[in-house]
Amino acid sequence: MSLPRPVYPFTAIVGQERLKRALLLNAVNSRIGGVLIRGEKGTAKSTAVRALARLLPAITVVEGCPYSCSPAQPAGICQICQGRAGDGVLPEMTRPTRVVELPVSASEDRVVGSLDLEHAITEGQRRFDPGLLAQVNRGLLYVDEVNLLDDHLVDLLLDAAAMGVNTVEREGVSI
Repeated sequence: MSLPRPVYPFTAIVGQERLKRALLLNAVNSRIGGVLIRGEKGTAKSTAVRALARLLPAITVVEGCPYSCSPAQPAGICQICQGRAGDGVLPEMTRPTRVVELPVSASEDRVVGSLDLEHAITEGQRRFDPGLLAQVNRGLLYVDEVNLLDDHLVDLLLDAAAMGVNTVEREGVSI
């Protein structure tokens, strides 16, 4: 059993007024598109982001959806939920807003997703295995040391943030 990681309260962060204001404004209006935080080691950058997540309201998602689709917006649901919606009302659940940390060593497949090779071998069918961007949908993506990421990963993140959509095409599967 793993214990939850202790999170320092957002309101207990002393100083860093511009950082806190930027994070709060981005939380209120997601069209801002993100916050780039720069600072010396030990200036509460990571702490502020993790603490902010605790202030955000819980979100309602389609139960079992890897993309955290909102049942209140049927026009914007994924292909998986579209298939399930034909049966009637989608099952809902409420969960906290996620903070997903992007490891510096992450590969492109880990970030955007890839084919589920195990399923393809055992079942003989192509199936997409969602990546970190799917996991963080409607949540917060935290990238520590963004300058150490490969340029093409930074481009993928910027494209997804700017367009609000991440399209992946692999081996005849487009999602």
